[in-house]
Amino acid sequence: MSTENSSADVVIVGGGPAGRALATRCIARQLTVVVVDPHPHRVWTPTYSAWADELPSWLPDEVIASRIQRPNVWTDGQKTLDRAYCVLNTALLQSFLSSTFMQFRALRARTLSPTTVECVDGSQLTGSVVVDARGTDLTVTTAQQTAFGVIVDRALADPVLGDGEAWFMDWRRDNGTSDADAPSFLYAVPLDDERVLLEETCLVGRPALGLRELEARLRTRLHNRGCEVPDDAPVERVRFAVEGPRGSSPDGILRFGGRGGLMHPGTGYSVASSLAEADTVAKAIAGGGDPNAALWPRSARAVSALRRVGLNALLTLGSGEVATFFDTFFDLPIEAQRSYLSDRRDASATAKVMATLFRSSPWHVRKTLMRAPFLR
Repeated sequence: MSTENSSADVVIVGGGPAGRALATRCIARQLTVVVVDPHPHRVWTPTYSAWADELPSWLPDEVIASRIQRPNVWTDGQKTLDRAYCVLNTALLQSFLSSTFMQFRALRARTLSPTTVECVDGSQLTGSVVVDARGTDLTVTTAQQTAFGVIVDRALADPVLGDGEAWFMDWRRDNGTSDADAPSFLYAVPLDDERVLLEETCLVGRPALGLRELEARLRTRLHNRGCEVPDDAPVERVRFAVEGPRGSSPDGILRFGGRGGLMHPGTGYSVASSLAEADTVAKAIAGGGDPNAALWPRSARAVSALRRVGLNALLTLGSGEVATFFDTFFDLPIEAQRSYLSDRRDASATAKVMATLFRSSPWHVRKTLMRAPFLR
């Protein structure tokens, strides 16, 4: 058994999009990096998406597989959002975030300290900074997002897309459910010029809807819209925790990505924020500063707390109230939507949006929200 020890400026545990994004930006600042991951050559398969204005300037346009200028939502009716949305090319993203200057150790980490990683084979890696980027942990108590999707030819998806480019959220009940059932929505986006992902999604649940239930709902919905999916259509299965550690790490270990609280608990999005914050952390490390402080100023901690309030609100809403809640949300100006969905450092803007959303909601929704745990 090999127990080779090594050192680098930065040791990153976890070779997913967050870990490799940080590694890429550290290398751009002339830092040496070792990435510890038991399967460093595993091909990424999830679909990663982001609002176009969230993506950092250092990410090349070639990584964007499709750009939807004005996605649609259906809540109590159809709305069109004047905000561009992007689906990333997963293979190109992985290739771009896999620099030849990146050193990989194909091992599982056993213990971490702020400057040392001990691997299961007994070897130790030391660095000026150790980063934990292993993603969120699935437990029976954490809120989760689940989804089941199929990938079909563009022409086959036309009856589902209608006259729009994409469905960011479609809460219609043509998936075989009633107001008594836990809600799920259709997420339908072009992956490129030829293929479309059609996905039934449970936004958040504790517990979340099971994949078999979501598959049945999706097939019912697509059948009702005249879209018969071939038996050999590729599928996508999604399950992950939307809750991670809160704010900066009390043990001094720098956490990043979903592991570091960068996932939006009300949407499940984390890749864009990880890409955007990678430079902030890399700059702090290269300059000898405190990367935790750079990543988690007081304003960011306040936004994180407010987002957890939003998660509790979503978990409290009744099945028939969810679409009404989002109908109110998507009536807000785009800048207000952007403040809540994407800005993790402007606590006053986030609080203002949440207060406006509460005041603008119908009384029966407000009554439910007032019973949420965060208000007791």
